[in-house]
Amino acid sequence: MARLDAGLILLVLLSLPAHGAERARPDVLDLVNRMSKAVRTANYDGVFIYRHERQTDSMRLIHRGGSGVEQERLIALTGKPREVIRDGDTVTCIYPEDQAIMVEKTKPHRFVVQLPEPAEQYASTYIFALAGEDRVAGRIAWVVSIRPKDVYRYGYQIWIDKDSFLPLKTELRGQSGTPIEEVMFTQIEVLSEIPDAHLQPGISGQGFTWFHAAAAENRGPALGGRWQVTWMPEGFHISHYERQSLLASGDPVDHLVYTDGMTSVSVFVERIRDATPQVGPRRVGGISAFGKLKQGHQITAVGEVPPATVQRMVNSVISD
Repeated sequence: MARLDAGLILLVLLSLPAHGAERARPDVLDLVNRMSKAVRTANYDGVFIYRHERQTDSMRLIHRGGSGVEQERLIALTGKPREVIRDGDTVTCIYPEDQAIMVEKTKPHRFVVQLPEPAEQYASTYIFALAGEDRVAGRIAWVVSIRPKDVYRYGYQIWIDKDSFLPLKTELRGQSGTPIEEVMFTQIEVLSEIPDAHLQPGISGQGFTWFHAAAAENRGPALGGRWQVTWMPEGFHISHYERQSLLASGDPVDHLVYTDGMTSVSVFVERIRDATPQVGPRRVGGISAFGKLKQGHQITAVGEVPPATVQRMVNSVISD
């Protein structure tokens, strides 16, 4: 009986609020900034699952950030075999079944979570809050809620490791708070160094067809060419513009990127010749797209935002 009473007492004690822990709760914006830095600079090797709609994929991610140039290797563990290698701004996609390799230069895009520093720059359009603690991949994490202040963007819930500050789990959430897609590590190891061999593709690529994305003819941080998006959600601005030639036809395509610091929307404008225009909405997981034919051009907006956002942005496009 004494042993039972001691067990009950222990359960009661464990259920009491930990006042010391409450005082140690971090500033939420500082916590998000530390996470963004850890994702970029830490060395880690982990396996995560990616859920969207009714599909679940398992992947291994190896990241090296301590050398000054970010390097990553993403390996699909389920479905069709494929690998993505990133070395700075050079991304190489390997598709063994198609015996094809695509190489392109692109702005850094992290596979786990894409939140630039500092978080203060988008605090005017999102509400940040600590939502408690949880356990993911055997590690204790702070849970951070990021909710938009309008209906034109999604919210996030992020589980941040207390020791490494890496995001162990990320949910993209709709207006109702229901998860739209999820990335969650099932195991992760933070390392002092990553061997070069771990960042090399597991497929030689011998006999594969290589495709190199065409270099941009014009690019700039705040240009828009002749095409302009005249409506965008509050806090969004044009962050990148380039004009590229399509591999198949050689026709130029204008690529405009708009961002609020947290998420981004790409707008593509290309001349329609023989191809059938893609008109109307499309959606895959948290990615929404909308296409429209205007003045003989296909205008398409794609981004991790609600469908109404890309549709309204496309409908606002004008040319000078």
